[in-house]
This record gives sequence, C-alpha cells and structure tokens, in this order.
Amino acid sequence: MMWNWKLALTVFALGALPNFAAAQRLKPVPHPIRAPHQPRAKKGSGSSWTPLTNQPSFLVDGASNPILMTDGSVLVQDAGFPDWWKLTPDQNGSYVNGTWSQVASLPATYSPLYHSSAVLPDGRMIIEGGEYLLNLAQTAMIPTWTAKGAIYDPQANTWTQIAPPTGWQTIGDAQSVVLDNGTYMQANCCTTEAALLNAATLTWTPTGANKFDVNDEEGWNLLPNGQVLAVDAYVFPYVADGTNSELYDPSTGAWSSAGSTIVQLWDSAAACGGESKASSELGPAVLRPDGTVFYTGANSCGAANTAIYNTHNRTWSPGPQFPGNFAISDGPAALEPDGNVLMMASPTFHTPSQFFEWNGRSLTAVANTPNASSDESYYGDMLVLPTGQILLTDFSNDIELYNSRSLPRQDWAPVIVHTPVVLNPGGSYTISGHRFNGMSQGAAYGDDVQAATNYPLVRITNVATRHVFYSRTHDHSSMAVASNEMVSTHFDVPASQEVGLSTLEVVANGIASRPVFVLVVH
Repeated sequence: MMWNWKLALTVFALGALPNFAAAQRLKPVPHPIRAPHQPRAKKGSGSSWTPLTNQPSFLVDGASNPILMTDGSVLVQDAGFPDWWKLTPDQNGSYVNGTWSQVASLPATYSPLYHSSAVLPDGRMIIEGGEYLLNLAQTAMIPTWTAKGAIYDPQANTWTQIAPPTGWQTIGDAQSVVLDNGTYMQANCCTTEAALLNAATLTWTPTGANKFDVNDEEGWNLLPNGQVLAVDAYVFPYVADGTNSELYDPSTGAWSSAGSTIVQLWDSAAACGGESKASSELGPAVLRPDGTVFYTGANSCGAANTAIYNTHNRTWSPGPQFPGNFAISDGPAALEPDGNVLMMASPTFHTPSQFFEWNGRSLTAVANTPNASSDESYYGDMLVLPTGQILLTDFSNDIELYNSRSLPRQDWAPVIVHTPVVLNPGGSYTISGHRFNGMSQGAAYGDDVQAATNYPLVRITNVATRHVFYSRTHDHSSMAVASNEMVSTHFDVPASQEVGLSTLEVVANGIASRPVFVLVVH
C-alpha cells in the first residue's frame, strides 16, 4: 500500500522488506499503539449517527474489523492486538444499549492488522494474512504480509491456526469472498494466485487462472450470477491509464475481462507524480438491489471517479466524481436497507473525512461522525446490523451507528416458506424460504477488510415481554445474493429463550421477513 516513511510505530530499511516490496504499497498505521484517544465530540441535533451507550473504553488501540456472527452478536478486534470482544444486543434487540464480553484471544504470534475475514456457512469466522503483525512485546506493528491464518469457533470459543496454501509465502492485506456455493476463496496479495478452502479439512485448492495483474489493492464483489467482480489496480504491471475489470467464474476457476470501467478508479497518480507516487488504491464497491454495482475510486491528484457496473447487461458507465479532492483510497461502504450506499471518503491519506450516500442517481453528503475531522477514509470499517443500522468503527473507542431514513421494499426481504411452529429452548431446527442471503454482501472495503453479511439470522421475539433472542444459524444451503431460489438454514434456539407465543423473523443485511407466529414450550 502507499509508502509512508513517517510511521510512528517502526522504522525499517527498504532492504529489510520482502522481495515483493517493489510491487507493494504500505498503508500507514492510524496512530501509535497504546496512544491515548481524544475525548468524544458532542453531537449536533438531527445527526444521523447514534453512539453506543456502552463504548469499548477497555480497548487498548481502538475498535476495528467488526464481524456479525450468526447468533446476532458482533465481534470486534482490538486493532492489531490478539484480543477480540463481543457486543451482544440487549433484551430489546438494541445494539446501542448492548453489552461487551471478551472472547478467546488469538495466539500471541498472530496478531494481524489489515487482513481478510469472513463468516463461513457453518458459523465459524476465518481471518487470513495481515499487512502488519504486532511484535511479542506489544509495542510495535511490523510490516509482514504474513501467510498465517486462523478460524474462530464461537461454540468452543477457540481459535485454530490454518496452514497457508502450498507454496504461499504471503497473504498479507489480501481480499477474500465466500462464493455462492459456500466455499471460501482467498487471494495472495502479492501474486495472481488464489485458493479455495475446504472448511472441513482446512486444506486448499488452487484457483484463479488467467488473472491479468497481481491481486494487491483490489476488492472482490459477489454478483447475482455467482461470478466475482474485480477492478484491476495495476500494482504490477503499472499502466498509468489502465481501466480493466475482471470476472472470476467459479465454474471454470478462471478470470476473464469484464471490460473497461471507462473512467479510472485506481490511483495511478498519473497527473501528479506517476508511478513513484501512485498508491494503486481503490475504493469499495457495493451491489445494490437493482443489480448495479456502485464502484468508488481513489485519486492522489484530486477528486476521484465513481463507476457503475450493470450486472444485467454487463456494461460499465461513469458515475459522478466526488466533490473537491475527496476520494476513497481504501475505506468502507455499506448497503442501507433502503438501497442507498453509505460511504466514507477523504483526501487520499489525509483528513478530514466526509460521509456520502449514493441513491442510484446522485451522490449526496450526509452527516459526519464526531471523529470525521480527524479520520482518514481508511480508518473506517462498516457492518450492516440486523436492525438495519450501519455500525462504524474507526480505530477509536467511539463506535457509531448510522440510521437509515427510509424503509426497505418488501420485495427485497427474506420470505419464510417453511418453519416448525412449535419450538423448544435449546432445540435445533431447519427453516427454508427465499432471499435468505439478501440482495448484496452488505458491507465492502476491498482488500484489508471484509465484513459481508449475506447469510440469514433468525430472530425470535416473545409476544408478552417483547424480549428479543437470536438463534444461532449454521450450514446455510447457499450464500448466493439476490437469488429467489429456495434455500434453507439450520437454527439453534438458545436455552435462554423465553417460552410462550412468539414471532419469528429471518433477517438478511438488516432486512427482516414478515414475522410468523411460533410457540416456544419446554
């Protein structure tokens, strides 16, 4: 990622970097490890952001990498540290008033910053690689591009380390995706290689033939037809005016061109220094319910472009430029339940940040978080919550929730076709229906961070008390987005579930199905 010789955390010589360093761009670490955080700014009236009531003040280096687990809880990493914490919504289903508990920590030898992540169909969470690793003294982040990885089992509350694909020396800040058949696909940041994980045996199979350029800096986006879209970042080879995009076809295991994006999305710095200044960064891309992918760009020389990929006719068209010199040189975006895309932009590797929404026609500035004036876009990570709110972390101890202004269309919602209507606390059941995986992966960033939520959650609300409980879902039959095919998942009713008449909903990407009545009995 972008070279920055003013890192406060570690000083290193160019010769000490791996051999692939010439084709790498090093992203700065947001702030020194163990640095004190600024007090939270006061919010103005009418803001669209709501802070957590119980902020994670116990985090050493601030919150990053929020991941929605299939029981409705949110895992958050203490940035770059081995420690992970869980946010559990309160009895009324509120994340704003949720509470924190610590889960198992990673091994001390694997404390990554900027890494791949995904929730697997069986309910486990995987993280792979890392651009930095924390040293054993926990005083400095060391540029590493590690090939290490680990899987978290929420039932056992344990981490299991994973060997990398055969021959891989790096994974680093690479992208990943769970394909529509449920298979996890991982990129090697610094080559054209990719691999598919057998989640049962934790073994890898090579894939991704014919990739035009190295995977570094590129994001992967799952499309309704099951293919994966990427925009080339030209880290190597550098082509100053390159605009190529690519599609990965799981049926062939190969990439092919998806055509020109027409406007340049990656940061070549062609107008202000060229290859020596190029960050090769891209912004996030989000699939919308209308079948278009809104792709954001980066630009060290001024305002960045956006582009729209139409999945129906497989064509690109230019979108609006960001105003001023705003861009997204790495940064988050998320699909709101109403179909708008929320995103966080800033001048490339500079403050301040500004939040925008894309509604399919126009790009509009919206309310900022209290930390926006001191944040750069790459500080932010977004996650779509079951409530429809967008959770934002920014390497601080201030976590904010964005509230959409309008409701989703019902034809985007999951539809329950069959579910048992008599349930027991602690029981395990199967539920089936349509659109259980939502209309999109939900949140995006690119390489460095992934927080997709295209999997079903089951929410049961007691009619008498109005208390909300999430059942852990697992072994989804599909991970396909924007699909009307019949799908199913298993759900485990928690032992603490209150008995009595209740409503059951399936939630995907913050959009809930119409409720059905169930009876919970001992």
